[in-house]
Amino acid sequence: MTGKRIKKDTEEKPSGISSVKEAVTFVKEHAKAKFDETVEIHVHLGVDPKQSDQTVRGTVSLPHGSPSSIKVAVFTGDVALQEKAKEAGADIVGGIELVNEIAAKKSLAADVAVTTPDMMKELAKIAKVLGPRGLMPNPKTGTIGNDPAVIVKSLKAGKVSFKMDDSANIHVGIAKASWDAEKIVGNARVVIEAIKQAKPSNAKGEYLLSGAISSTMGVGVKIQL
Repeated sequence: MTGKRIKKDTEEKPSGISSVKEAVTFVKEHAKAKFDETVEIHVHLGVDPKQSDQTVRGTVSLPHGSPSSIKVAVFTGDVALQEKAKEAGADIVGGIELVNEIAAKKSLAADVAVTTPDMMKELAKIAKVLGPRGLMPNPKTGTIGNDPAVIVKSLKAGKVSFKMDDSANIHVGIAKASWDAEKIVGNARVVIEAIKQAKPSNAKGEYLLSGAISSTMGVGVKIQL
């Protein structure tokens, strides 16, 4: 996006706080990149990111699908479950041998990792690989279960996870700019509600401080949360 376009869009964007629908309309009209930009929602939270008991994370199923296909890795030593996971669309599947491979390479080319409960002790060996990338399976993100295939299907159908960063911000891709506005708005509202429901029980004061919707190359429009 050129500097002139950024300046022009900044001048034209709604002043103050807009409704989700108004923000989506503006973002769609100003997504002028040569590729189909991703529409993202950004929320700044009133919690202390340094306190482990105030971490905000969760999962949400986008009613109109995810804006991007995700690569899912499944960890299970059960051969039958491995086959079911592959049939469900898992991209990487394996047991202890996969853990050892990742430990050696110190990398995992996946967006989400899913595991059966019995494999968690094995994943501790590669926690330093998975943890920094937010890939360590966790009950709060619904990525641990006795039937990985079910989890894989939901992830491929539009289930996305979100996690607060070190600055108490959450960023979630919710749609493509080419989608109908109604679908983008629908996904945005579901994400906002999921973030509200994920409020830590001991968080004090105002929880949702501010929010905005933008496209990959566009300016952000402040929204009413």
